[in-house]
Amino acid sequence: MPDRMINIFANDDEYSQETRKLLRRKLQNCGYCVPKAFTENAELIISIGGDGSFLKTLHEYDFPPIPFLGINTGHLGFFQEIHPDELDDFIFRYQQNRFSIQDMKTIRAVVVAEDGEEFEYKGLNEVLVKGENSRNVHLNISIGGSFIQRFSGDGIVVSTPAGSTAYNYSLGGSIVDPRLSVLQITPIAPMNTTAYRSFTSSVILPPELVVDVNPEYQKQDGLVVVLDGMEHTHIRPKEVSVSLSNTIVKLMRFENYDFWNKVKTKFL
Repeated sequence: MPDRMINIFANDDEYSQETRKLLRRKLQNCGYCVPKAFTENAELIISIGGDGSFLKTLHEYDFPPIPFLGINTGHLGFFQEIHPDELDDFIFRYQQNRFSIQDMKTIRAVVVAEDGEEFEYKGLNEVLVKGENSRNVHLNISIGGSFIQRFSGDGIVVSTPAGSTAYNYSLGGSIVDPRLSVLQITPIAPMNTTAYRSFTSSVILPPELVVDVNPEYQKQDGLVVVLDGMEHTHIRPKEVSVSLSNTIVKLMRFENYDFWNKVKTKFL
């Protein structure tokens, strides 16, 4: 069995599955081993699909320290680096070591339950804090240990630079170059009343600060914490703390990659 192993994962779309079979055959012909199941000994993980497929693979295998390559068979494909018609070119450049690795910051959420038990989650794009069943939420928000605001609205999104072009962007948040190390808080449908005063635009924070969210409960009991679309519901938690994580996601990039060119082609 060849020593050099590459993991390949694809969504259930027919085009993605055909691309997976073709790529597996090409890699095997070049002397690589493509195991049927995930292995930590692989030197590369290839995700075939869209951004959702990439994030699902990332979460399913707990953010492995193995470089990822995305092949776009989906729609936006912001994390994806190549298209299915570039398989031969990819293999050639990979064998020639003509690529770089982009380190992507991740985000961490710690939920403190009513009984004091802690639950920790990780994400690449963002942490969304909202009410169960889409109810309005009241949140006391502190930044770096200093109380900032009593928020009322649909919720908040705390995003990484990688996630700035995702849900954050659709809410009117700022696009952040992934070479920066920051957190961004963006409100979702904030209300401003005599009782609650909420920021109506994004707030950009340095990487060392922690965002603490303490809910106020009225009729609603549940709080939903969502990381990259993965929902976790907690009944009357005391606090949600959000910060940048030490975990790094490694994305393979080729010499023609440019973040701002991708922003232009995907959004303009």
